[in-house]
Amino acid sequence: MLQILGRASSLNVRKVLWLCEELGLAFEREDWGAGFRSAQSPEFLALNPNGLVPVIRDGEFVLWESNTICRYLAAKHGRVDLLPAEPAPRAQVEQWMDWQATELNGAWTYAFMALVRKSPAHRDEAQILASAAAWQRQMGILEARLSVTGAFVAGSRFTLADVVVGLSVHRWFMTPVERPDLPAVARYYDELGARPGFQKHGRNGIP
Repeated sequence: MLQILGRASSLNVRKVLWLCEELGLAFEREDWGAGFRSAQSPEFLALNPNGLVPVIRDGEFVLWESNTICRYLAAKHGRVDLLPAEPAPRAQVEQWMDWQATELNGAWTYAFMALVRKSPAHRDEAQILASAAAWQRQMGILEARLSVTGAFVAGSRFTLADVVVGLSVHRWFMTPVERPDLPAVARYYDELGARPGFQKHGRNGIP
C-alpha cells in the first residue's frame, strides 16, 4: 500500500492526501515533521535530503516534492483528466502547478509565518506588509485567469493544477490579511468546496 510520510496539517502533504481521494487510492500515513518525528533525523534524511514532508513510498520507490508526487500518482493511475497526455494541455496544467510552488508560495511565506505560525523569526512589520502585498498581486493573477476560464485554473476541467492551487487559495482565505474582493476566486473556492476530497483535506479549517 502507498505510504505517505508527513503531518496532515502540512499544505504540501494535504495536496497528496486530496489527490488520493480523487484517485480513490488507499494509503497509509505516518506523522513526520513539526510536532512529530523529526524530518531532520537520519532516518528521514535518507529518504529526502531536504528534510521536508511529504515523502511517499510506493513499494520500493521513494519520491519527494509534493507537486512531483502528484504528477507521478496521476500518471501512474492513468488519470489523463487530471494530467493530460498531450504536450500542450499537460504543459498548461504544469505551468500553474509550478506557479503555485514558486511565485504564489514565495509571495505569502513571510506573512503566513508571521500571522498564522507566529514565528519569532518573522516579526518585521515591513516584511509582513511587503509579503501581504505580493500575495495580493499573485492572487490578482489568479483572479484574472479564473475570470477567463470561468471554471478551473487550466481551463474548463478540474486538474492537478486545482489540487495545488486550491489549497493555496484556502490558505489565503484562512489567513488574517486584508483581502481585496476577488469574485472569480470566491466562486472557484466555493466550487472546490463541493468536492469530497477538498472538504476532507482542504476546506477543513487548517490553514
